[in-house]
Amino acid sequence: MTSTTRSEPSNLDGIKRIGTGLAFILFPLLFIVAFAFHPHLLSPQMLSPKELVLRARHADLMQLGHVLDTFATVCMVVIALRFMKLLDRGTAAWAGLIGAALAIWGVMMLAALKGALCLTMSAIDTVSDQEFAQMIPGLLAMFSRKGWMALLWSIVFFPIGFGIQAIALLKTNAIPRWQSILFLIGLFLMCTPDGLEIVNLTASVLMAVALVPYGIQTIIKKDTCEIPRA
Repeated sequence: MTSTTRSEPSNLDGIKRIGTGLAFILFPLLFIVAFAFHPHLLSPQMLSPKELVLRARHADLMQLGHVLDTFATVCMVVIALRFMKLLDRGTAAWAGLIGAALAIWGVMMLAALKGALCLTMSAIDTVSDQEFAQMIPGLLAMFSRKGWMALLWSIVFFPIGFGIQAIALLKTNAIPRWQSILFLIGLFLMCTPDGLEIVNLTASVLMAVALVPYGIQTIIKKDTCEIPRA
């Protein structure tokens, strides 16, 4: 009875470690697939709200990519909390906390964005072209982020929050410097408008190179939360 009780925390810790590692692996890989599903990937151009609405019409693969983006937001919350734990020492703790708060807010808005502006289009695909034409004024208001939809502009907190954490990770050497740098560059490239998804795809690849090795290391080792001492 005693030995079983003692083994339970160890088993739970292992499950947490594997789940955290998978989050680091899945987040950038889901983003890669999601952005690769966007049409006209090799013909980047800025798109107006109306062009975005028309592009989303009957774009099944792109909508599947948006589903994957939504799943990725769960992983991103785990990553923000992991980085906060990594930075939970000295002055870096504030960067970890503030960065996590901003990143999680931005991630929430990313999930809302995919639901409000993207996944709804898969339902609208079931209506006729005539009905769709009548819906365009309302869709334009949505894609232009009118009313409370303006809150979706705060999606920018996602790269800002993670960027604060990445800079702190770089200064503390909590993870190898090259991983922090690649992650930071990837976050910067994520701040591109719709229609330039090739840039977002490149950013996702950079983040995969940075985060996937850490995820694998987290799964197979137990000491990845230790911050190197100066």
